[in-house]
Amino acid sequence: MAVVAISASLLFLAVGNACAHGRSAGGSHAGIDIPEISHGEMAVISDYRSGIIDLASGAVDTNEPFRRVLNYAEIQYSYCLWGRVPGSVADEESPFNECAHAYLAATKAVLMAMREMPREADRANEIISAVDIDMVRRGLALVTCRFSGEAFNTADIIKPRWSRIPLHFASMASLTGLAALFCLAVFALRRFLRPRAQSSE
Repeated sequence: MAVVAISASLLFLAVGNACAHGRSAGGSHAGIDIPEISHGEMAVISDYRSGIIDLASGAVDTNEPFRRVLNYAEIQYSYCLWGRVPGSVADEESPFNECAHAYLAATKAVLMAMREMPREADRANEIISAVDIDMVRRGLALVTCRFSGEAFNTADIIKPRWSRIPLHFASMASLTGLAALFCLAVFALRRFLRPRAQSSE
């Protein structure tokens, strides 16, 4: 466990040095503006994200702004470790929460844009209706957080707040587990390759 903890710490330090701030340095804001998304909307949109992205990815009659926002949504999703860190969407204190706001705000923007597309409009409106119903059913319409009023821009990548991970138990536990799996994979690979190396001598 000590090796795992050290590996996790080194991982956080390496990534933290490369991504020292939550936002990418020197964002030009010359991209496309993306409206904010509330904390309550995030919780529901995240459940429909894969369907929205699949629908948008298959759209034919698109324009450059739409494609750029869609691309931003997918880039932000990867920066946010594909939404795999526990609490990244629901927990305002998560180091990944602002990052999650960014990719879900872009996902919502893509969904709203598809209302105007002839082939995608019907399915997009179905998803929007389902989102509205879920928000009312779950009482999320008025739920906000400190990032709820934050708009985004395709020229400004939002990165996780790496320096805060050790202070957030769920994130620390999740990434420490990931480091443990990585260490086990390396150990297993070395054990697998060692007999081959010896037999070839």
